Amino acid sequence: MDVQTAGEESTITYQQLTDMEREFDDVETDILRYQVRRQLPLFERRHKLISEIRGFWPLVMEQAPPDIDEYIQPSDSNLLVTALTSLYVTHFEAEDGDPRSVAIRFEFDENEYFEDRVIEKKFWHRTSKDGWTGFVSEPVDIKWKEGKDLTEGLLGLAKALWDEEQAAGANGAGSKGKELTPNQKALKDKIEAIGLGGLSFFAWFGYRGPKVSAEESKLATKEEKERRERRGAGEEVSTPKNDDDDEDDEEEEFEIFPSGDQLALAIAEDLWPSAIKYFNQAQEDDALSDASFEDFDDEAGLSQVDSDEDERPSKKRKA
Repeated sequence: MDVQTAGEESTITYQQLTDMEREFDDVETDILRYQVRRQLPLFERRHKLISEIRGFWPLVMEQAPPDIDEYIQPSDSNLLVTALTSLYVTHFEAEDGDPRSVAIRFEFDENEYFEDRVIEKKFWHRTSKDGWTGFVSEPVDIKWKEGKDLTEGLLGLAKALWDEEQAAGANGAGSKGKELTPNQKALKDKIEAIGLGGLSFFAWFGYRGPKVSAEESKLATKEEKERRERRGAGEEVSTPKNDDDDEDDEEEEFEIFPSGDQLALAIAEDLWPSAIKYFNQAQEDDALSDASFEDFDDEAGLSQVDSDEDERPSKKRKA
């Protein structure tokens, strides 16, 4: 389709504009690879410094921006504030793969909710044969203590279904027109029962995304680049269409955290690199809260002696 301009029809097509955008994406990816390499020593130094600050990451999580905070329920906040000791993000494919792929690692103190001390989730940045690009992942289970599962069994069911699909391989792919397996039915019923409104932050560890293998992504990236080069040389080249709408619908049907890729991006591209900024904001909020309370005391004409300090109400945080 040609682009319409004022007064005359242009010979520029939307496909040319799309190709130009992808060229920018290629350059930005190369820049990111260089940036990751240069910043790695700095992030390692920062990690050592902040590991000496007790409560650093809980304070950062309290200051999380809205696109992260909206997924944190009060019960999640209580766990994160009391037990989270470290958060670390790595671009694990930066050297020989896609630098946009990230691994997000959480470390915890012993707590009343689960046995795990380390929970890590990887997100692979991939391209499908129909041109889709984005994050895919695998469900990561959590060893919840009895009666303490904040996901109400949802995460365990997502992991069980994933394991079932991997064991079945290609022969088990797709259930459209087939009877649901016990794991599929249990997960579908649980999703409907819980809904998305009260979904725990920890259900995010069950995000999976579209079924795009590393092999498909590598081939799709190569073929897309070849088509772009041929179009640049003046050839007419058609763009592949998605013929797997039914499979896409099925993937969404069993996705327990549909916006898991956006949450991963918010953590990797905002919360992680800007952690010191959010920590400083927490300190400033604390100082303002203390000042406000002291102003209230002065205006009310109240005087507290040292022996009465314990009677002063403590400040409340989100948890």
